[in-house]
Amino acid sequence: MARPVTLVTGASSGLGAEFARQCAARGDELVLAARRTDRLEALAAEIGGRVHVVPADLAEPDGAKMLMERIADEGLTVSTLVNNAGFGLSGAFAALPLDRQREMIDLNVQALTALCHRVLPEMRARREGAILNVASTGAFQPGPHIAVYFATKAYVLSFTEALHQELKNSGIHVTALCPGPTRTEFAQVAGVTSKAFDRFAGSAQDVVAAGLAGLARNRAVVIPGFTNKITAQAGRFIPRALMRRIVARIKL
Repeated sequence: MARPVTLVTGASSGLGAEFARQCAARGDELVLAARRTDRLEALAAEIGGRVHVVPADLAEPDGAKMLMERIADEGLTVSTLVNNAGFGLSGAFAALPLDRQREMIDLNVQALTALCHRVLPEMRARREGAILNVASTGAFQPGPHIAVYFATKAYVLSFTEALHQELKNSGIHVTALCPGPTRTEFAQVAGVTSKAFDRFAGSAQDVVAAGLAGLARNRAVVIPGFTNKITAQAGRFIPRALMRRIVARIKL
């Protein structure tokens, strides 16, 4: 019989590494997936215990399929999926390389969707399981100068809320985690230089703890931090035309 594991994607740094630490601390057997094998192995050595390292490039068309096949070959089944893999790019849409932006869509949207689809049959058969998809407060408004990233996270939020409702009485928990600025490598990779990002950035530990607590309670959406909650809900009261101008002036 396959052993249940928690699969954390994008586990080589940032929120993914912190998800791995906190899930290991509660006793989960882990599968850590990312491209950077050396970082995964270092994290596995730090955590100790029952940790499987599976290098994977989820931006590739068959990345999710190959990852799940390797997990099955190890005699494991995913009981909790933490869809954390993703990245952002800051800059004018027309000035950023199209190939890199398409890679972002493939990773942030396609891979996340494919992994949800692949883990659900066994979860439904067991009538239990959990899926946490990492979105962003950027999912709640358009993002001039970081347009494709915000758009991918809007997809993640909408998709996850819909999946949460579909599976409401199935025994499967589904949560969208929507962090605001967080102290990880995200800003460096995305090219974010906004001083506001640094000023309001929260800790990865707090974000992950809030996400796991919300998943345990089967909350559809978790927004860690009071300021982030206000930011996410601002679109309910501010006209979208004004919201576009506000975000554009921040120039993430």
